[in-house]
Amino acid sequence: MFVAFDKIKELADKQGISINILEEKLGYGTNTLYRLKRSNPSSKVLKEIADYFGVSADYLLGRTDNPHIAGEDTTATVDFKSIAAESMAYDGHELNDEDIDLIASILETRIKNRNKD
Repeated sequence: MFVAFDKIKELADKQGISINILEEKLGYGTNTLYRLKRSNPSSKVLKEIADYFGVSADYLLGRTDNPHIAGEDTTATVDFKSIAAESMAYDGHELNDEDIDLIASILETRIKNRNKD
């Protein structure tokens, strides 16, 4: 089964465009992308579609669930305090502000020390 069409359809839906509109934007003929239900795209078409959506070709082919392109900086800052606050309870006990601050502090210290190694 070829997953490229399903991934492309999903990405187009997220942008609120139809497959036909996507074909127009990319300069493809009618039903070019629908043919991907039966076969994988050529490397040229794959690259054009991946570039259009800003995802990797491997993502379009279903080889990874990560849409990010290799080498792309996908590092995100994590707010440990908000994560701890969302927990609300641990082992049946409610967390208070002091507990949340402690959890955040422990996690921040652990990450800093781990990165030193």
